[in-house]
Amino acid sequence: MDSKEIVYDVPMFFKVYKDGSIKKYRKHDYAPPSDNPITGVRSKDIVVVPENNVTVRLYLPKITQNDDKKFPLLVYFHGGGFVIESAFSTYYHSYLHSLAAEANVLIVSVEYRLAPEHKIPACYDDSWDAMKWVSQQANSQQGTEPWLKNHADFSRVFLSGDSAGANIAHNMMMRASVDEDKLGDGLKLVGMALVHPYFGNNEPDRIWSYCCPENPKTDDPRFNPAAHPSLLSKLVCSKILICTGGADFIRDRGWTYYESLKKCGWKGKVELKETEGEEHVFHLVKPTCERAKALMKWLADFFQRSS
Repeated sequence: MDSKEIVYDVPMFFKVYKDGSIKKYRKHDYAPPSDNPITGVRSKDIVVVPENNVTVRLYLPKITQNDDKKFPLLVYFHGGGFVIESAFSTYYHSYLHSLAAEANVLIVSVEYRLAPEHKIPACYDDSWDAMKWVSQQANSQQGTEPWLKNHADFSRVFLSGDSAGANIAHNMMMRASVDEDKLGDGLKLVGMALVHPYFGNNEPDRIWSYCCPENPKTDDPRFNPAAHPSLLSKLVCSKILICTGGADFIRDRGWTYYESLKKCGWKGKVELKETEGEEHVFHLVKPTCERAKALMKWLADFFQRSS
């Protein structure tokens, strides 16, 4: 029992007490970066913005000694409703290690500040800082990270994420498409893979309305991009894959996003794949089930086919 008075409660995510303190319902664990002798995938962490503790974890697929092979580059944003989870949790470390091995892509996984302690747009601002850091690595004068300089193909760059991370991936692609604060010419943003994207549903959203006080309404283009087709039409990438779950409580907005992309005048190609009967982010909870393996293959095929 709580002895303090609760003034705001979002079950499974967080609650806020009258004294202003916040409690998360679930805390993530920590999995350190590692080298896997079986798959050959290596990982390491790099602090990008020390003052905000914006950090990235890199996943380098198997290479042989003195191998100068270039891989498609995937920038990944973890999910968790903007308020829980981490790029360093066992869930995401295990999943992205497997994705790097299966899809043969070099991954930059972004650790951003969480709400509600850090209100939206902190997650977007941190993710954009990570994007700018990646862009700097594509510049021969500015880049200092050897894995990216030696093995990333900056002409084949993808953004991806699940749930709120898919929302962030969309918003980073949108920002790269319209923002005056451009990323530079070194990156070619080819496509996006959005897994169970968190674009709300037809109900008021208690996470967004509390965590984004600057615009708590769920018609915000960052939260419900399908409601703003003129913006969608400006997306700079040419290929988008949307993955939905048949039993996902936010499935319908993924479909609405798909339909809006087809009608808005965007010149790219969009495809949607649905996993029948599965709930939200089932592939993280049951990563070895056959449907999770099928979803992994969809992603791997998309990255390889599109690059």
